[in-house]
Amino acid sequence: MRSGWINASILAGAGFFIFALFLSAVFDPAIRVLHTLQAFIYVAVIVLTRKNIAWGFGAGCVIGAFWNYVNLFVTTFVKAGLEQTSILLQTGKMPRPDLLIAVVAAGGHFVLIIACLAGFLRTRPKARQWVEFWAGGTLAVGYFVGIVITTGPQYIGLLRRVFRN
Repeated sequence: MRSGWINASILAGAGFFIFALFLSAVFDPAIRVLHTLQAFIYVAVIVLTRKNIAWGFGAGCVIGAFWNYVNLFVTTFVKAGLEQTSILLQTGKMPRPDLLIAVVAAGGHFVLIIACLAGFLRTRPKARQWVEFWAGGTLAVGYFVGIVITTGPQYIGLLRRVFRN
């Protein structure tokens, strides 16, 4: 049995990320198919975690951690977004509002990671559920890599950098 904050946080974290995907696609129409397919991960996380399925908790935790790792340590999108936020607070203007999207997305992922981990731990998982948790996370990242390769070839170089590090 999970508390209401966990359900609400999973919904909010996934919802913020889906919203960021939508906004990003508005600024860059070339990634609309990729982002639509990527949103399916978060819909699946919401549905599966509502049913206390370990695969969903794992998918939410691992895809969130993977995306945040990439955008905090491999690219400079989140840093640039934070710089845009600072400029906005200092001047009231934001020269590159599209970069703020990465901050919203990362925030959504941090909420999603914490809520999925808390929800999963509340199920008092046994060894099998831990295997399912990691399998769900691996499947989510694998699906993400697959859709990037097939629908977002402009990001293949980024994937190469991620997996070489």
